[in-house]
Amino acid sequence: MEYMKRTIPYGKHFIDEDDIKAVENVLRHKNLTQGDEVSLFEKDISKYVGSKYAVAFSSWTAGLHAACSVIGITNNDSVITSPITFVATSNSVLYCGGNPIFSDISNDSINICPDNLESLIKKNPNVKAIIPVHFAGVSCDMEKIKIIADKYNLFVIEDAAHALGGKHNDGSQIGSCKFSDMAGFSFHPVKSIAAGEGGMITTNNEELYRKLLRFRSHGINKLDDKFIKSEDANTNGTRNPWYYEMQELGYNYRITDIQCALGRSQLKKLSKFIEKRKHLVKIYDEAFKNLNNINLIQQDYREFSSHHLYVVRINFNKIKISRAEFMTKLRDKGIITQVHYIPVNLHPYYQKLGYDKNLNPNSLNYYSECLSIPIYYSLNYEEQTRVIKSIKKLINE
Repeated sequence: MEYMKRTIPYGKHFIDEDDIKAVENVLRHKNLTQGDEVSLFEKDISKYVGSKYAVAFSSWTAGLHAACSVIGITNNDSVITSPITFVATSNSVLYCGGNPIFSDISNDSINICPDNLESLIKKNPNVKAIIPVHFAGVSCDMEKIKIIADKYNLFVIEDAAHALGGKHNDGSQIGSCKFSDMAGFSFHPVKSIAAGEGGMITTNNEELYRKLLRFRSHGINKLDDKFIKSEDANTNGTRNPWYYEMQELGYNYRITDIQCALGRSQLKKLSKFIEKRKHLVKIYDEAFKNLNNINLIQQDYREFSSHHLYVVRINFNKIKISRAEFMTKLRDKGIITQVHYIPVNLHPYYQKLGYDKNLNPNSLNYYSECLSIPIYYSLNYEEQTRVIKSIKKLINE
């Protein structure tokens, strides 16, 4: 019977023997934390995306917090971002005492719409930064965003959690920071590559790089930054080998060498991961292109995408079935779907902060119709066919 077949999740990591050997090598022969795998992973990512620097964190949430902190977000500052994102994006602003401002998405790209930014900046003179979110691996219009940010002297932090391996519209690598001060990735198991958990910030700014390193490890300086108490740091002009200084308040946001070894191994397979996802996208597009009551998104923006998600928009009112029932019927067939995302301003915590639940009509309409369906490297032909047939059957019932 169909429900006895293997469950198909909406997303899934892929681990091979090389990954296992890489982790085993650390467990048997290396430091489990604060060893060389961390810096090697940072160098690998930096080389891949073309940035000068990279700093690894225990998660991308930790990285977002760090990014907002090192640019000086405080109680008087506002940061513009998309409402169609995971809560960590805007929460990172709240961690620093700042005020998130949600800018509506484009119906086509599902990314923040640059045309809305200037009016928001003019209405909110305390805006200090913009955090564009590259939804599903599709780059925001970073050229336009950078022009606006430069005009108003704003920082830009790219939330590229979905987008490792993707490129900007001009073909430059996401993470190169060509259009931003910092960019960051997630290594959660359903993302482009898996490290269990983990995140990475890339930047071309040495000052931000050094601040990020300190923030990640309790605010402590161990590098060649200038020590505040130089008389304690040195003996007869030579640095004391034990010496370190906590110069500011930081956190323990370090990632382990175990995770970094896995991330390094996974990075070697990133190109084939993306190629497989691209192939799956083409099959879905062809299967759903002429189907009533289902609309495909981002089709004109996917050339350089990392294809993290495959989202369809379904008019649940017209097919006379709720999204909850639709998802449940698919689950009964062993097919797991998801919703990305509930607009952040709709969450109870943000409602208590006074955010208007009727803000951003494009985001609200998108949320009412969106459904993420399975896409991952090991999804095979039989499984994808099963997904397609099951969705078509429900829509045509």
